[in-house]
Amino acid sequence: MKSNPLRQLSGFGQSIWLDYIRRDLFTQGTLLHRINEEGLRGMTSNPAIFEKAIVDSSIYDSAIQTLAQEGKSPQAIYESLSWQDVQSAADAFDPLYRESAAGDGYVSLEVNPHLARNTQGTLEEARRLWIGLARPNVLIKVPATDQGLPAIRQLIEEGINVNVTLIFGMTRYSQVAEAYLSGLEARAAKGLPLARVASVASFFVSRIDAMVDPMLETAKTSLDEKASAAKGRVAIAEAKAAYQRYKDLAASPRFRALAGAGARPQRLLWASTSVKDPKGSDIKYVEALIGKDTVDTAPPGTLDAYLDHGRPQARLEAGLAEALALLAALPALGIDLAKVERRLEDEGVEKFILPFDKLLAALESRSGL
Repeated sequence: MKSNPLRQLSGFGQSIWLDYIRRDLFTQGTLLHRINEEGLRGMTSNPAIFEKAIVDSSIYDSAIQTLAQEGKSPQAIYESLSWQDVQSAADAFDPLYRESAAGDGYVSLEVNPHLARNTQGTLEEARRLWIGLARPNVLIKVPATDQGLPAIRQLIEEGINVNVTLIFGMTRYSQVAEAYLSGLEARAAKGLPLARVASVASFFVSRIDAMVDPMLETAKTSLDEKASAAKGRVAIAEAKAAYQRYKDLAASPRFRALAGAGARPQRLLWASTSVKDPKGSDIKYVEALIGKDTVDTAPPGTLDAYLDHGRPQARLEAGLAEALALLAALPALGIDLAKVERRLEDEGVEKFILPFDKLLAALESRSGL
């Protein structure tokens, strides 16, 4: 089979996933083409993606009308549409899931974003989605908020696959990794199998630079040269630091004991990989973050750009010392990454709530309810 830049990523130990879902991917054979010909190995979704897919197209109109005539509420209509799409995608990826021994072939669906600060509500919703979707290669997306962390630990203990989303820095990533390990340990203590429990930690990159770069602009005083040098590099530097933390955890006696019982590592997933700066390379984050045992999820435009002019090479550990030095220099430039992390998390939750509510309102209008 002809190679291409996306397919070549697997040679460096990275899986490429699609950050997009819409029903015509299945009805027109596009998804199967991406899987079989382009090397796609998974798929992610979020409320904003579903809002755009359903509201900005007529693809779902007939299904919406049918469900409305059955007396379904806007919430129930959304669930029916999204569940069917995720199940269809999971079925398309099932051969890959089995061929890779459950290493890839996953599709993600997020819990109601209004539950981001509600531990018990998140648990109940995640369990309901897991049972309802009834596919082993589904990941339930749970935000990495203070309230989400105990839910993540409990879900892993129960054997529910989790895509931990909205991670914007090292503090949260370390807490997410701890929740995963603790969940596995609790499961192992009960004598339950670990081999089919899957999780990824979704580290959002481009949004970090989008917030930090303007802050660096204001720091251009006597520190002009250092501030200019840091622009557009902070997100990648943080990702490199997170990957080193991942490697340390994977090599730790704690995880090795779990791995001996069949546990899988919680791979880092690079999310928000489309480039926000129009002056930057459209494949900047994909190129910089290629590394073993990682996942990169990209929207269609970024995926197609990489197919066109990607140049795969293992770069995730290149320039590590410089990346760590850059992060260490940020406080002197007035950049508090802990504050940036918290602000991005709060904004991230809102960026999922708003399109989710807009989608429900549009479904109510279209269904005549």
